[in-house]
Amino acid sequence: MQFTSETAITDEVLKTVALTPTGELSNIAEDSFFQKLSDQDFMRIAVLLAQQSYTEDGCPIGAVIIDNQTRRIVGKGHNTLVQDNDPYNHGETAAIRDAGRIDFSKTTIFTTLSPCDVCAALMNMRGFKNVVVGDVTNASGNEELLREQGIQVDILEDSQGIELYAKYKKEKPELDLEDWGGVAAVNRSKS
Repeated sequence: MQFTSETAITDEVLKTVALTPTGELSNIAEDSFFQKLSDQDFMRIAVLLAQQSYTEDGCPIGAVIIDNQTRRIVGKGHNTLVQDNDPYNHGETAAIRDAGRIDFSKTTIFTTLSPCDVCAALMNMRGFKNVVVGDVTNASGNEELLREQGIQVDILEDSQGIELYAKYKKEKPELDLEDWGGVAAVNRSKS
């Protein structure tokens, strides 16, 4: 299968892109395919990654990093705090790790949820100039901080992502709290 500029953009096509390892994307998609993807399409890929985390009983947060010039995906990931028992495996950190040692000032990161303090600091530290946030309805807070650091922040809310995270917060409020504030925050909420 080879996605081209002629390929129709469907959720199934975007799901294939989301679930294909980043290093193998060039085997399934031509440059022209990525150039035709809209910001909404990249956000949808991030939401599909968040859905993958939810399916794995984790926190539904996903992220995608694209090269600004080619619009190729250079990194992507989803939150695996629960699955990997790792408090730093957020969607954004997973995508940054997946991208590796690149010049992030030439990229844009799409994240399904407003970044936490750690992820916002990492975006600043790694030199991101562009962040697109898909949900400030369920959680917000660091958008202004990122802007103050010279990072362009755009809000591109995705209704499916908002619905998914709202469902998750209702089903697993303690995991939501742990993802944002750690086990200590969960313990404080019980006292």
